[in-house]
Amino acid sequence: MTVISFKDGKVEAILNEFALDDDVSSDVKDTLKSFLLKVTENIRFTTGKRSRERSLEEALQILLKIPKEELLSLPSAALHQLVQLLLALQIEAVTTSSVSHKLDKMVQVLVELNRSVVFEEVQRCLHNLLHKEQVLSLQDLQIACMFMEDSSVGRDVLKEECKTLLSQVAKMIPVVLSDDAAQNGLLCYQTVKLCLQVFQLLPGQVAALVYSKDAVNMIVRDILEFLMNVILGENSSRDTRLLSGTVVAMVITAVTDAQAAQSAAWCLLQITNREPWRLSVGELQVVCRPKNQDGVDRLAISRGLLTCCRKEVLVSRHGNQGTCFLLDGLFPLISALCEEKLDCHYYVFQVFTMWLKRFKECLREIWDVTGAPLDSDLQQQLRQIIWSNAESPLDGLAELAHSAFCLFMEIYEKDCQHFGNTEKRLYDELLHRIAELPWQSKAKYSPLCAILPYTGTDKVLKLYPALPSHILKCLSTNLLSPCACEVYKCLLQEQKRELVINASEEAPPTDQDLANQWAHRWQPKILEALTSEVTLLQNNASCHLLPSTLRTYPGAFNTLLLALDPTAPGHLRTWACIMSAQRSISGHSLWGMNGTDNLKTLRLALSSLDDSVRLAALNLLCCSPKTKEAPSQVEYSALRDFIPLNLNSESSPFRQHLQAALRKFLVRIRESCMASIKGHKRKTGLCKEEEAELKQGIDFVGWLAQLTLVYLTPDCSYQRKKTVLLLLSAVLDTCTDTWSPDRKKGQPPANMSTLINWAKERGKWNFFSKSNMLVLIGCLEDSTNEIRELSAELLLRFFPPSLPDDITDVLFCRAERLLKSPRVPEAQMGAMMFKLLLQKADGVSEQGEKQSIRLIRFLLNKLEHHFLTAKSDMLQAARTTPIHGIVSALQRGLMEVPGVLGESLNHSVAVDIVCLLEKISLLLLGVLYGDQDTEEKEVPPSFCDMGNAISSLIGQHGVEGARLDEDTDENVLLSEEHSLVLTCCWVSLKEIGIFLGFLVERIQSLPWRLTVEELTMASKLFKDIILKCRHWGAVEGCCIGFTKFCRTLLSSSNPEVREIPALILQQGLFVLQSARSTSVTRRAAGLPMLILGVLAAEDSSKSRPLLAHTINTLLDIAREPLPQDWDETLDLPQVCAGHILQALVKGSSLAVAVLQHTPAVTMLSLTLLSSPCWAMRNAALQLYSSLCTRMLGQQPAGEEGSTHSGMSSPSFFHLYPALQPFLQEALESAAKDLLDSTVLLHPSLYPVLTLLAKLQPGAEEQTRALSEFLPPLFLLAASPVYSVRVMSSRALVAMIPPSQCLATVLELVEKLPESPDVSCGHNRLHGQLLQIKTVLTRALKTNIQSSLSGVVGRFESRVWLASSSQRCLLVRLAYVDVVELLRGHCSGAFLTHLSSVLLQEIHRTPNILEVGFASFQQSAVNFLCEDPEWASQVWKNLSTGSTVVRLSLVKRAAEGCGWRGTVLQQVMLRALQANLKEALLHQDVEYKIAFLTALVEVISPEDSLGPSHPSSPGFNEACLQDCVEDLFDDLEMGPGGPGFISVALCAVSLLLYQSIDLCLLERLCKLLEKHRCPEAPEALRSACARSLCLFAVSVVTRSLKGRPLFKEISIRLISTGIYLLQDESLEVRAKAAIFASLLFSSRQPVPPQRCFYMQVNQALIFLLNLLLEEFWDTRAALDALVCHLPDCDLNVILQEVKETVCRSLYERDEANVFAEPSVMSECLLPYMLRLAKRYPESSTLAEDLELWARNNVSAVRENLTICLKFQLGDVLNPDWLSLLTEPRFHAALSGLFTRAIVLLQLLKECDNMKPLLDPMSLSTDLQDINERFIHNGVLFSQAFVDALNLTRQSLKEQGFFKNS
Repeated sequence: MTVISFKDGKVEAILNEFALDDDVSSDVKDTLKSFLLKVTENIRFTTGKRSRERSLEEALQILLKIPKEELLSLPSAALHQLVQLLLALQIEAVTTSSVSHKLDKMVQVLVELNRSVVFEEVQRCLHNLLHKEQVLSLQDLQIACMFMEDSSVGRDVLKEECKTLLSQVAKMIPVVLSDDAAQNGLLCYQTVKLCLQVFQLLPGQVAALVYSKDAVNMIVRDILEFLMNVILGENSSRDTRLLSGTVVAMVITAVTDAQAAQSAAWCLLQITNREPWRLSVGELQVVCRPKNQDGVDRLAISRGLLTCCRKEVLVSRHGNQGTCFLLDGLFPLISALCEEKLDCHYYVFQVFTMWLKRFKECLREIWDVTGAPLDSDLQQQLRQIIWSNAESPLDGLAELAHSAFCLFMEIYEKDCQHFGNTEKRLYDELLHRIAELPWQSKAKYSPLCAILPYTGTDKVLKLYPALPSHILKCLSTNLLSPCACEVYKCLLQEQKRELVINASEEAPPTDQDLANQWAHRWQPKILEALTSEVTLLQNNASCHLLPSTLRTYPGAFNTLLLALDPTAPGHLRTWACIMSAQRSISGHSLWGMNGTDNLKTLRLALSSLDDSVRLAALNLLCCSPKTKEAPSQVEYSALRDFIPLNLNSESSPFRQHLQAALRKFLVRIRESCMASIKGHKRKTGLCKEEEAELKQGIDFVGWLAQLTLVYLTPDCSYQRKKTVLLLLSAVLDTCTDTWSPDRKKGQPPANMSTLINWAKERGKWNFFSKSNMLVLIGCLEDSTNEIRELSAELLLRFFPPSLPDDITDVLFCRAERLLKSPRVPEAQMGAMMFKLLLQKADGVSEQGEKQSIRLIRFLLNKLEHHFLTAKSDMLQAARTTPIHGIVSALQRGLMEVPGVLGESLNHSVAVDIVCLLEKISLLLLGVLYGDQDTEEKEVPPSFCDMGNAISSLIGQHGVEGARLDEDTDENVLLSEEHSLVLTCCWVSLKEIGIFLGFLVERIQSLPWRLTVEELTMASKLFKDIILKCRHWGAVEGCCIGFTKFCRTLLSSSNPEVREIPALILQQGLFVLQSARSTSVTRRAAGLPMLILGVLAAEDSSKSRPLLAHTINTLLDIAREPLPQDWDETLDLPQVCAGHILQALVKGSSLAVAVLQHTPAVTMLSLTLLSSPCWAMRNAALQLYSSLCTRMLGQQPAGEEGSTHSGMSSPSFFHLYPALQPFLQEALESAAKDLLDSTVLLHPSLYPVLTLLAKLQPGAEEQTRALSEFLPPLFLLAASPVYSVRVMSSRALVAMIPPSQCLATVLELVEKLPESPDVSCGHNRLHGQLLQIKTVLTRALKTNIQSSLSGVVGRFESRVWLASSSQRCLLVRLAYVDVVELLRGHCSGAFLTHLSSVLLQEIHRTPNILEVGFASFQQSAVNFLCEDPEWASQVWKNLSTGSTVVRLSLVKRAAEGCGWRGTVLQQVMLRALQANLKEALLHQDVEYKIAFLTALVEVISPEDSLGPSHPSSPGFNEACLQDCVEDLFDDLEMGPGGPGFISVALCAVSLLLYQSIDLCLLERLCKLLEKHRCPEAPEALRSACARSLCLFAVSVVTRSLKGRPLFKEISIRLISTGIYLLQDESLEVRAKAAIFASLLFSSRQPVPPQRCFYMQVNQALIFLLNLLLEEFWDTRAALDALVCHLPDCDLNVILQEVKETVCRSLYERDEANVFAEPSVMSECLLPYMLRLAKRYPESSTLAEDLELWARNNVSAVRENLTICLKFQLGDVLNPDWLSLLTEPRFHAALSGLFTRAIVLLQLLKECDNMKPLLDPMSLSTDLQDINERFIHNGVLFSQAFVDALNLTRQSLKEQGFFKNS
């Protein structure tokens, strides 16, 4: 932002004028002074836009407070100067409209006081602008536009100067048109904009000029000619051309003669002429010469006419003909544009929508002109245009199509009413067409909403009965959920309107009556959605359907609640959603309704294992439509319990929703507290209730802030740190007065400081202490980028603007050290720290230099030093002074810290940086080449060459480096030195590319800029990195900066600068076409990215000439025939062209622009699949795959999302018409060769079929137009290629009209031979059956099952196709698959016969190898198992079945569906029992795994994790013992992998469910303890958790019921559960939580019907409670707790922290990154204290505690002494910061404090232990350490503090501190 110069002392002069005038009161003087200071505040101190707007708003409020009488008494001179100041500020802010508006409001205040003064000053300002001799500049134009648009006084002045203004504009035209930059840039746009404002806001003056015949007429004529030239292609900016069209139409509007205006409008339709034509407007005549007929010219004129023309012009006739301008003039123009595939198609369809809108407005006048209803052809055209655009993949077109359809329906309805058309057939036709479309088609829902008000809900649901189901399917996809929600909302509103209209006036329906009607039709579907297991469906239903329902039908609340059972799956979340939606709609708290039951259900929901249930309950707690509604005690209490247990969720959406909900809760606290304080000011004081409410809110905020800071220790998990940082951000956002300039909403209230001061007076809300700052600074060294960024953001936004000096010095040293680390994450930490230092640098150093400049100079010097080090010793540099960290720090500091770039750099420094970056890049590329002379080397080295080059470099420095030649047998694993050098090179090149791109972008916006030569040097640097560095990450990262670089250059006003990207592109294409002598393994991966970077930088609002040229060039290269001597091992230009085209198609930046080229590229890719060169075919196939993804648009997820697109076949060919004949020809060619029995390969056939198979069937009429595809598809059923037969059957579906599906099936069935005697090829027979299957599947979805009898009868008569008479097993399999589809319609006799045939087949053993026999047997097994009776027969013969049959059976059983709770389950159980021994001895591991999985599924209950009563195995005892022993042998000594061991573990757990054999249980327990460790595979840890569910519940339950022998083993099992609840796998933790939940259920007096699964942390607390309540006196109880405590040895940690040398490039992760030692210590502390307090109650416990105390006392004493020796004072110590960032230090501290506090409790309880340690000394040391640490960035949790305080208090009461 430009800073105003105050050399003229404007503010001081005004203040002096006030001071000299005695008539102005002192109060007014002070107020005016405040006003002036505030209005100039953000000019004197350059800040952001939002800050300036805020200051101006405050200044305006100050000005408005001054009484008008006082302002009128101001001296005239002062008033003049005040106006001058405001106008100067307004002119200075001319490019910022919001600032200009606010300043104009102040001017308007002065206008009301003295208009003449303001008018005089504005006139003087504009006079200087309009009467200067020079041509108007861009700023002059902007100033004129500002006064014309924003200032009423300015408009009055310009009205008088209209001719002068237009004269100045006319003088500019030659200047604008003389230069490409001016012509295509902002200058031309601003000129056109000024013309628009003049013609729009001064119509009277313009009208007079249009009819004038003097010299002024020539000025307007020149302007009109200029505008027409811009429209016709002189300008390449689409926005400027469209705006010019509006201006030209505005000129016509200014014409007062209606006849002349109509004539001019008709005249403009000559825009389609290719020859010059004459435009006449009033007395103006202009010759128009078409230059670039690209469609934008017609679009601009159409848009302008529709926007500006009056009704009489739009409905005017042409001569004496019975034509209408809107219908016969504009519509053909617009409809032709709609048919063309322009890159501005969105704007075209927008104009079509505008045409419909104007048509509706002029409908009555059109009836007068035409005298007839809407023409059927016109209706058809309108429908076709809307339908075809509704399915377009272009963003925004679907919304426009909805608007267009609504307008069309409104027009049709009015037309029918006017002409008495009562049939309204169009509605029925549209509904039929909508119903025919598949549910995946987005195009069906917008028309449905539009048509609904005219047809009614009954008719819609009658003609479209599947609509409710389709709405639910749509809600399961992100793409379709918005339109489905809108359809549902429209249906509800229309249904209610119908019910109210049809009701009796005497007895209008109540809310409950309406709700009952709604429930009859919709409640089952809504509950199905709300309780669905599909998360997306569940969320969309609760967020959209539910609120719409309750708003429209308030009585539905009770109806829905009555249908719920909180114990049923999904109902608990549904309850919370309904309650939450009701609360947000009604605005009332729901805790008073059914209070106890509601609170009980709420507590249940808050402790659920399901994240979505807990979130729904949390939302219910936190949200209220009234932001000032104070939270209740229930809500405070529930949140204090809930938040600590939900901070380590692995789900990112959960964390985001948690933050959002708590932010709303905090806003409620803030607003209610401020309301109380505000009320306090008006009263004598707060009542007790208000005081308590205020204190409660303040305490909660303080508690939450402290909680978040405590859990930011480095040993906490990423999940916890991310969550608490989000919550801390919410606290600071809502409960501080920090104003965020970059945010529109969410700013603190104006009087927030009142509440803050109230809290601080009571010792609360000390958010910004030094200790808290250190905690966040410690997070800057987190291993994850997200934590670092969030912490730095909080430090920047909320903490003081400058850091304390001691912290600054330590942080600087720390950052410098980290920048020298070869580890990329550590270097990024250093870069982040330097950025923070720059952001917090607000002072001047001792040398009189700004700190920010000093820091940047330091980094630049370091960069040069690191470069020189690398130049002399690359290996040493990679280890100790890598380059990437410094470059990253410079990039973040210069680019991301406002103002630093301008302060720190000048032209010479910038050039030095670019030169240095070039030298570094050449050095690094030279290292990769093994030769510093890389200038002439266009071809990059291969990875092998790079390895050898680096090996040589390492060898030169005396380190053994193995060469990586392909013909050697040496180890190819990279050494540490290799990794160091390679990483340094690649990462540094990536960072250089990013930095350089952003640097050039920012520099080019400064007053000084880089020259063309310097920019050319930078472009060469980019080209070298992208083309010569093979690493994809480096190339991709560099391209981020390269695209910025090109975009900056292309937007430059210097034509030489704009040519640089085109030159780069030309060089890239030249490299592509140059001769090849290099291996394909050496081809740079960067060439496609180089070209993509240039093309992505083109202005999307222009025609993209570079893109068109590039694609045409690439197409030409790819089409070139291969040379006769082509070599497969060498690069081919054609192959590279294919890969580049693929990159352009895949690039998201060109997503829309590339669509118009896709047909040509698609045809090319399919043609190239026939190339003899494998590399060419490979490139073509990859290109084709990307094209399909781009053309078909976003895929709907869900039922068929993986195989089908949402686009229908008619819409696809409408969007890409050129593809229809090409694809059809490909199919016909293949079908003809097949018919002629010619064996020819058609490589493009399968890809074509794949594309067609992804399309959806379209509407009846449009799909009939594709009937020519059917004959070749039917013929391809006989293809000898299996995959072609399969895909042709799928492609067939999209080409058959919906009404013809059943007829097609019948036709295909009749073609099947009726007996084996009829000759028919197996391929054709198989293909026909596949086609029957796919088409029948589609037919069954269209609700026409009632007419299937003909198909079924004919198909049953061909049952021989499934018998042994048919020798082809694929045919038999396909026949069985079709029968499976028709099963519900087939006769019983037929099914019995077929089943008996299949039963014989699965027991048949073929004498010879039969192709497909295994697949057929598997299909036969699946078919038979669908019927319980036949399934029982199959299972009874399990032992005699073949391997395939047995494997199929057990795999089907393992799926666990269809047989539970039936007689079949017992049959399966007996069969599995009888065959278990044999299965365990089977050699096939796959069969053993499947068998054991089936056994576990059949025995275990329905949820497969097991409530307490699995099905009784009923094994013979001896057999059971043998099987268990075999399983134990496999588990303990067998070689089985994780898959087998995991299922065997579950199986043996089930078999031992009721066992009382302690030996076996002990062995199983040992196995669980072995496999629960973090190093074990996840499958085994998961199996351990499931085993706990299957058998441990029974063991622990029996132990609780009086089996003392089971106590120790129960403790070990509970301990295993505690271990698994801390596992890093979410699945493992969830299963362990289910184990705890099952235990909880088993302890209930009345066991519930369904087990409630509790949240993981709730489960941990339950297991610990169970351990302490039931097993506290057992010998293993203490060990079960202590084993989870972290080690407390600080000595080792202190020694390792002092080592600053990085020993390896990559830091090894912990085995369990989810484990949190300090949090676990906090959790265990109260339970260990409870054990210690029970010391006197059990001798066993006493012995254990004494032994533990003696073993730990020395370690505790030693480590506490270490803590006391830390030198902690007011000045931060660098070593202390190192400790603060060390995870092991915090873990050890928590373990130390836990042990020490427990020891302190034991010393109190037991006299025998007092000699071990002095309690008073221990207590004092702990208290001292706590107080010192808490002020230096180590925050102990409240659990530690409370436990220490309570123990100390207890010791005091016992007299331990009497002498202290």
